[in-house]
Amino acid sequence: MGSSAKKKKDKKKDFQKPRLKVGKARPKPANFTDTSFRSKAIVLNQQSITTAAPSAISQLAHHVSLLSSRTDSQRRDSLSYLATAIATRPTNAPLQQPVSVLLPKVLPLTLDISNGVRAQLLKLLRALPPSDVEDHIGHVLLWIRAGITNLAADIRSSTSDMLAWALDCAGDALVSCAGGWVKTLKSLIIMQGWPIASTPQAWSSIKTSFGKPGSDLKSLAKSLHTMALFLQAGLHDNHHGEQGETISWGWPLNNVEQHMISRRSNCYAYLNLFGPPLDAESQIYEDRSDRQRVFAQKFQKAIERGLEAVKQEAGEVGRAAAGVQKVISDGMKDFDEMDCQ
Repeated sequence: MGSSAKKKKDKKKDFQKPRLKVGKARPKPANFTDTSFRSKAIVLNQQSITTAAPSAISQLAHHVSLLSSRTDSQRRDSLSYLATAIATRPTNAPLQQPVSVLLPKVLPLTLDISNGVRAQLLKLLRALPPSDVEDHIGHVLLWIRAGITNLAADIRSSTSDMLAWALDCAGDALVSCAGGWVKTLKSLIIMQGWPIASTPQAWSSIKTSFGKPGSDLKSLAKSLHTMALFLQAGLHDNHHGEQGETISWGWPLNNVEQHMISRRSNCYAYLNLFGPPLDAESQIYEDRSDRQRVFAQKFQKAIERGLEAVKQEAGEVGRAAAGVQKVISDGMKDFDEMDCQ
């Protein structure tokens, strides 16, 4: 009995409120740690202080090396630093790192799973000088085609913005490089979910999916707008005004632009003198008439049939499809169908 009474008394101690006496402090808990001391000095191991800050070039090279980091935030911050450094450089000043060094490092991030990384990549690409990007547009186009045929809807959507940027920088060079016309057209058609074959059996069960149900129509309109920009760059005569000025010179300066030194860095690339043999899809089509002929033979029927199916959607998608149809009709109105025979 005495043992039982003692146990009850011990349990009651946990619930008894201590009585505080005047002039005495509250009792301290058993796990109390005294932090009232003050230290005169703090010693850090491996402490290093230097007055020489790293140069801008070394900082840029450091952030370029961090683009392959496994952390999404690190890749995003490095791209943000590079974009800011390039955009804020003095006018007419050369890049701290040449485009030939930057592009092989940043282009693989086209397929990055992080939306923030891809957004910063597009910001960096827009900060690059268009004249420097034009010589490397073929390498850029390889990653664009990989992005617009990716299974992830977010990557396809962000790559559409990247293709629009490339067309704005060097649209003529993009559609004229090796595989720039045929392969890119096939990738854009695959992105829409349209079969290239124009048979009714191929169109019997076509349903395009762009990810979330609420974003399907918006992504479809965006991809159609990108297709319109690409077709306009390849099918339209973008130098009509310049030719009109040269014709007004009169004799003996008629067609003098055809006898001048080309402005292209590799004006004989279409001959493929030193490259590997090109297949039918990797051919170079520098002339607008050649691109019109290939488009009429291989892609026009499939695209027009897909546009007719998309026009049934109302709103923004229908307007985007009508815009693509107008670009095709304006670009092919002066094409001679006898050339396709």
